[in-house]
Amino acid sequence: MPAFADLFAGLPVAALVLDEAGCIAHANGAAELLLNLSDRAMRGLSLEQIISLPPGYAEQRDGRAFTSYDCELQLKRGGRLRLDFHDSPAAHGSAWRIVMLYGLRGGHAMSQAAGARAAIGAAAMLGHEIKNPLSGIRGAAQLLAGDVDDRPVLTDLIIAEVDRIAALIDRMQDFTDDRPRELVAQNIYPVLAHAVQLASAGFARGVTIEERFDPSLPPVRIDRDAFVQVMVNLLKNAAEALEKVEKPRIILGTAYRHGLSHGIHDGSRRAVPIELTVTDNGPGAPADIAGHLFEPFVSGKREGRGFGLPMVEKLVSEMGGLVRYAREGFPAMTVFRMHLPRA
Repeated sequence: MPAFADLFAGLPVAALVLDEAGCIAHANGAAELLLNLSDRAMRGLSLEQIISLPPGYAEQRDGRAFTSYDCELQLKRGGRLRLDFHDSPAAHGSAWRIVMLYGLRGGHAMSQAAGARAAIGAAAMLGHEIKNPLSGIRGAAQLLAGDVDDRPVLTDLIIAEVDRIAALIDRMQDFTDDRPRELVAQNIYPVLAHAVQLASAGFARGVTIEERFDPSLPPVRIDRDAFVQVMVNLLKNAAEALEKVEKPRIILGTAYRHGLSHGIHDGSRRAVPIELTVTDNGPGAPADIAGHLFEPFVSGKREGRGFGLPMVEKLVSEMGGLVRYAREGFPAMTVFRMHLPRA
């Protein structure tokens, strides 16, 4: 069995161990690559001597965990990094800390140029999606022009394909709806119960849905209808991933995470301590698309259109939060983790 030092060194995430004085005691290989410094060069230095600190971090050092999403931090040796920053005690009651740095590629870290390229790609995919049913409609119309006996079958085909195009365009129009959401303080649990009831009565029938809730969760600022749509989409995504799993299971969890925040467009940060997780024991997304799940037209399902998760991210963002995908645990499970502001 590998030693703990070997496991730490082999972590795919950049990790730093801070001693009681806040100085770096160890840095793994991923941290060396990310920060462009060796473990030996970093030992004995404070974190602030290596990289600028995220807003609020210095004031939060009270023994609790601290997380800040979408940080743009300055390397002291030059250059900037876009990353998620997480600091937590190495053990309960310990003064030693572990800092994890998750470098961002794509997704939330996209530049404007990359965003424009993604929009162009989405438009190209939309054209491709529309051309396919149009080809079938054209062929059916040509057959109708001749002397055929199966006219009802062909007219049904035309109607079905036209309806499919209309539905596709309706979904795309949802992405352009920028009307502000009416956010109000809500007890989140009745809303979650409603979403679970919808799932259990339909697409998730036969799937065990466990609830691991924090009973002391404060009210959350949400748009109820948007939140229900988000939860139904996430539960449906989980249920579809479990179709070939022998003992399908979905775990719905809530927690309050002190110190969580993320960057917003004006350069400031917003606290998002309300955490909701939808976890399933399915196989997860294919590796080649895992980093693009929240982009339109990206789907790991044969019949998927790639609208569900982009709509989830859009709605969560409009409610002031953010959503992430990960594979976690042993054995690995799929986790969609959402963070929202409290009321």
